[in-house]
Amino acid sequence: MTKVAVGCRDLAALERRIASRIDGGEVRVVTRMKPRRKAELVGGSLYWIVKHRLVACQTILRFDDRPDGRLDIVCAEQLQAIPAVPKRAHQGWRYLEPDIAPKPGDNDDSGLSLLPPPLYGRLAALALV
Repeated sequence: MTKVAVGCRDLAALERRIASRIDGGEVRVVTRMKPRRKAELVGGSLYWIVKHRLVACQTILRFDDRPDGRLDIVCAEQLQAIPAVPKRAHQGWRYLEPDIAPKPGDNDDSGLSLLPPPLYGRLAALALV
């Protein structure tokens, strides 16, 4: 599952946001849309998009209903950095198929993860990466 880290300029900003939301070893991410494939997603990962790149992931522990009709995606507190992979921004969340999902510790042979975020963002806007 992918989700955009709205307002985060880089991985460090996302790490600070996640750290501020830890409660009892868990992090809750509120969403309005309920995934139909919830059972498949538990134990999988929530991948974070920052500046048009997948940059980190967290393990999905469960989904909790909220009294206001929305849903909490309950994740483990540990945020794992991954090699940056191009990914278009979107609203809400999207499914990410396991065969194309990057894993922590994967190697980035393309060199895209080495590009500075502003340069990468411009290249992505021009559909060059």
